[in-house]
Amino acid sequence: MTKKLVRDNIPNILGVQPEIIQDDNEYIKALKKKLDEETKELKAAKTVPEIMEEMADVLEVLSCIAKVHGINNNELFAIADAKRAEKGSFIHRARIDV
Repeated sequence: MTKKLVRDNIPNILGVQPEIIQDDNEYIKALKKKLDEETKELKAAKTVPEIMEEMADVLEVLSCIAKVHGINNNELFAIADAKRAEKGSFIHRARIDV
């Protein structure tokens, strides 16, 4: 059986005792694995409610990755805004040969 990173309240909901990851590097590795899991679920989502649910999960994982690196969400969104201002978004659906 493999250990899986879960949201904080899940062990209480399931009535199990969790193992707490103490090492930051191990935690970051677990978060990145969780990000892969959540992005796969987002890719598979079909309906708007499913897409919203999976996007919220991806955002939560990204928020935790930022926090463990000492980055707050406002900083993260400011960087995203700056990149959008400099390079644009993906809203116009442009693609090129690379």
